[in-house]
Amino acid sequence: MANLSAQKGKINAKSVKQFASNNAIIILIALLALFVGLTTQNFFTGSNGKNLLINVAPRFIIACGVSGCLITKGTDLSAGRMVGLSACLSAMLLQDVTYTARMLPWLPDMPVAVALIIVLLIVAFFGAINGCVIAFLKVPPFIATLGMQTIVYGLCSVITNNQPLGGFKQSYSQIAFGSLGPIPYLPIIALLVGIYMWVLFNKTRHGKYMYAIGGNENAAEVAGVNVSAALIRIYILAAVLYGLGGFLLGAKAGGASTATGFGYELEAIAACTIGGVSTNGGVGRVSGVLIGVLVFETLKICLQFMGVDPAITYIVQGFVIILAVALDLRKYLGKK
Repeated sequence: MANLSAQKGKINAKSVKQFASNNAIIILIALLALFVGLTTQNFFTGSNGKNLLINVAPRFIIACGVSGCLITKGTDLSAGRMVGLSACLSAMLLQDVTYTARMLPWLPDMPVAVALIIVLLIVAFFGAINGCVIAFLKVPPFIATLGMQTIVYGLCSVITNNQPLGGFKQSYSQIAFGSLGPIPYLPIIALLVGIYMWVLFNKTRHGKYMYAIGGNENAAEVAGVNVSAALIRIYILAAVLYGLGGFLLGAKAGGASTATGFGYELEAIAACTIGGVSTNGGVGRVSGVLIGVLVFETLKICLQFMGVDPAITYIVQGFVIILAVALDLRKYLGKK
């Protein structure tokens, strides 16, 4: 028995190769970060680390929403547009009453918490539509959320008249720039969301249903899982997280427009896949999502320090997204 345990725990060439294959992108970007840190100034500094955490916070919240969709063998291409809509709605509701270019000059001064609740309710409605279309009409998630992406973008363009929004009240901006001691508010909010999502995924019936649907939807239904209700809840929760992410992004950027959140759904899918959330369903952890977001943001910061043209940065990110999904598919096929 002791010899068997020793053999299982022994590190061999096969286990090393498997680890390297499963974590290839993480290893490569970690090596890139080490190289950039050794060849450039101010990379391994407290200010850069703080900047990384602030950038990661809203993207982690958004990726948590996408992860639930991926675990059930779905996706959500409307995530970025919902983030943009949330940021614009937050901006419209929380512009300072003394700001001369207010979008809604008739609106009285509104508490930040009330504005947040309104924004979350609005995007939750769109998430419920996504869930109902997927659950009842059996439209593939890719198509359903692609259509919602276009609808939400169009609505955002209409309500903002394609005008950029700014002039936020101080209490809203303080969410992004305030801190609790040395720790900014944004990472604290992201941590609380991460804890909630971990409990939801691992300690509740909702989480069990989610993984069961991703593993085998028909078997889950036979076992008594209300698949339709579970899918609707998953897409509503995802939309609420996009709403919170957009709310925080608006405060962080100090402004919002129809371009806010552009491409965030692809970043979120890539971060989830890098962190071990399988696009083939049934597999994924909140801790992995966090690692994936950290890795993806680290890549962008490395490219900035290397002076890479922003246009080339998008090309690199596109290659990483393709590679992440390809490696995930390779792992899935290897298990069959």
